[in-house]
Amino acid sequence: MHVETLTIQDTGGIRASVREAVERILRMLPVVDQARRTPADVSELVLGINCGGSDGYSGITANPALGLASDLLVGAGGTSVLAETPEVFGAEHLLTRRAVTPEVGQRLLDRLEWWDRYATAGGGTLDNNPSPGNKAGGLTTILEKSLGAVAKGGSAELSAVYEYAEPITEHGFVFMDTPGYDPVSVTGIVAGGATVVCFTTGRGSVLGSKPAPTIKLATNSEMYRRMHEDMDLNCGRIVDGTATLEEVGREIFEKILAVASGEKSVSEQLDLGQDEFQPWQVGAVT
Repeated sequence: MHVETLTIQDTGGIRASVREAVERILRMLPVVDQARRTPADVSELVLGINCGGSDGYSGITANPALGLASDLLVGAGGTSVLAETPEVFGAEHLLTRRAVTPEVGQRLLDRLEWWDRYATAGGGTLDNNPSPGNKAGGLTTILEKSLGAVAKGGSAELSAVYEYAEPITEHGFVFMDTPGYDPVSVTGIVAGGATVVCFTTGRGSVLGSKPAPTIKLATNSEMYRRMHEDMDLNCGRIVDGTATLEEVGREIFEKILAVASGEKSVSEQLDLGQDEFQPWQVGAVT
């Protein structure tokens, strides 16, 4: 990767920095022009999995279907990254019992303990996380939300636990410690190495998350009908009875492969995501 950096202070101000940046880009263009697409094995994919605007259908449609897709990817040698630590609170045992070693399981518990202290210091608690939108969508407790969130991780063994934006080096199913706030969470996952993101939503979140393409999965058919131009797949068909969980999970997996191969997701078609690069800022973020 060809990357150069400069600072306004060292370069001599804004105008000087712009001129210098333009000159550097012009010098880089011949190098960039030599880049060519080459075939890559599915095992090279790193899938980031996230949710936002969850509802009462999330835990029975899109999330478990994404979990099946995650398992298919892991079974093919790829990597799947679950995140949003506050949103697994209360269901962490479903992850720790799948840890490949006691140390990996303890690492997740250590992060949850950190979050408990972090939330308390900010005047909050981890046991009251559902947002007003979540509640309007039918979620009543953090446990309901957490059980649905963990379903996105499928059933594969938990191979590693990473801190925020830490480079992802293990293959298989892994966890990254991030806030539940979607832009911050996805930014960390992409910084860690995610090449494709799957984002489930029941309330109609329109996340784009450049530079990695985002595939948006609707949890219910009513929202999908209203916002079909903003969603990639309708997982509400599972509860409608027109598709099985396994069929939708396979569709998601095939969509991941297609987008990784160059097919544009809806977010890319709409050019969404350029304003959603948001690292974890100082202050309470859950």
